[in-house]
Amino acid sequence: MANKNPKWLDNAIFYEIYPQSFCDSNGDGIGDFNGIIQKLDYIKELGCNAIWMNPCFASPFGDAGYDVSDYYLAAPRYGTNEDLKRLFLEVHKRGMHILLDLVPGHTSTEHKWFKESMKASKNEYTDRYVWTDSIWIEPDGMASLRGISDRDGSCAVNFFSHQPALNYGFYKPDPAKKWQQPMDAPGPKATLEELKNIMRFWLGMGCDGFRVDMAGSLVKHDENGKGTIRLWQNVRAFLDKEFPEAAMVSEWGEPDKSLQGGFHMDFLLHFGPSHYNDLFRCENPFFAASGKGDVFDFVEKYKESYEKSRADSKHMGLICIPSGNHDMDRLARHIKGDNLKLAFAFLLSMPGAPFIYYGDEIGMNYVENLVSIEGGYGRTGSRSPMQWDSSTNAGFSSAPAEKLYIPLDPSPKRPTVQAQQQNKKSLYHEIQKLIKIRQEHDALQSRGEIEFIYAKKNEYPLAYVRSCTGKNQSGEKILVIINPSEKEVSFTCDLKNLGGASGDSTDLLKNAIYTFGGKIKLEGKKIFVAGKSAGFYSL
Repeated sequence: MANKNPKWLDNAIFYEIYPQSFCDSNGDGIGDFNGIIQKLDYIKELGCNAIWMNPCFASPFGDAGYDVSDYYLAAPRYGTNEDLKRLFLEVHKRGMHILLDLVPGHTSTEHKWFKESMKASKNEYTDRYVWTDSIWIEPDGMASLRGISDRDGSCAVNFFSHQPALNYGFYKPDPAKKWQQPMDAPGPKATLEELKNIMRFWLGMGCDGFRVDMAGSLVKHDENGKGTIRLWQNVRAFLDKEFPEAAMVSEWGEPDKSLQGGFHMDFLLHFGPSHYNDLFRCENPFFAASGKGDVFDFVEKYKESYEKSRADSKHMGLICIPSGNHDMDRLARHIKGDNLKLAFAFLLSMPGAPFIYYGDEIGMNYVENLVSIEGGYGRTGSRSPMQWDSSTNAGFSSAPAEKLYIPLDPSPKRPTVQAQQQNKKSLYHEIQKLIKIRQEHDALQSRGEIEFIYAKKNEYPLAYVRSCTGKNQSGEKILVIINPSEKEVSFTCDLKNLGGASGDSTDLLKNAIYTFGGKIKLEGKKIFVAGKSAGFYSL
């Protein structure tokens, strides 16, 4: 889709904030907007220049705010609309940007739209949700709510039973099932226009765009995403016309579809075909020290998606590899010690805008065996309060410990921002250093190109070249080598063929812009890489 992309994404580095767990300013045990404002300088000092904040709209919080009861109202637990507007202003004062989390696929059962849609008499919201025309008929292939109102019908739900599915239509409705409405029917069209109104409202208030929840799920009985792609192309056209600097980032996990739909960026996630879990979250992750991981399938799938994303090189979308998010186990559950630094050397040297999940920069732990809080279930352990310092409740809140939204990590060795800022060899400082290097080199930023040099089945290291060699670009080329395994490994690479150094060890080492761990040395055309080491080299 040949449209302009917001320029600020070119060097964006995002920090994901789970608002209820970040900083509590009023002592009620729940994080809030004013708490976030108090910590904006921290985020900027780390080096991040953009924020994604998880849902902050009014909600009964049966699913952490992903069950919205009013899209136009900030959740009172966090503050008011004016407080949120002030957050936007404070972010912008610091030269940063902020994305809100948009949930377009479903609402809470407490939303006024749903309460109206349940009525037996026809009204403007009757077709706002996916209802069958009989209580005895469930929607094909979807869970449903039924027997909940006087309306004769069952209502499809998207995830939890309290999240009724909004109606954007069916890609190919079954003519025998009149309740399956086409995408251009009045109900689906009204839902789409209301989605634009919601976006228009918050963009007008000062936010810079949206991360879109379950973006690939809107059109029902879709055919290879065709209907949903068409829907998002419609939304993108609206944004390009009215808010051309607004960014739209998808939770889709299939960049070939999402970017075609007009999203500026898509995440590679723990679900879908990306092999993202092979890197960080499986029995033998590639970035673990054991050296039993495999990066090959990830690289092959990444290359496929990357080439599709660049089919229109002028208006290409971005692919993001996040450190984690509110739906995944913490990175530190699977990757330990210095290997976390190597994982971030990878994350911060890849194309697309990096996303750092709050607390991952200090290696926060996944808190085991927590009781589910507000629909978190197994995800609750990744949502514990941010650990700022050694004071009460790790500096998160002045509330009594038993009133905290989620219990703190009980480990006496839990990392804190304060301790890591005081230790120059900490993960925090390594990430800060890597971000600074990324921002100083165009080739390492979002739109720099990538060519994989070494990524073999069941082998180490991983090596790739980042470059800016297009028209009116710097011509910069940087070789990245990362060996997370404990053992020294080697691979053959002719640097001359990369347009680089003459080929001896001295040339390679003197062009280093970043090194970590043991030595990386060149002998002829063979590069030897010490265990648990990384290096970035100008070519």
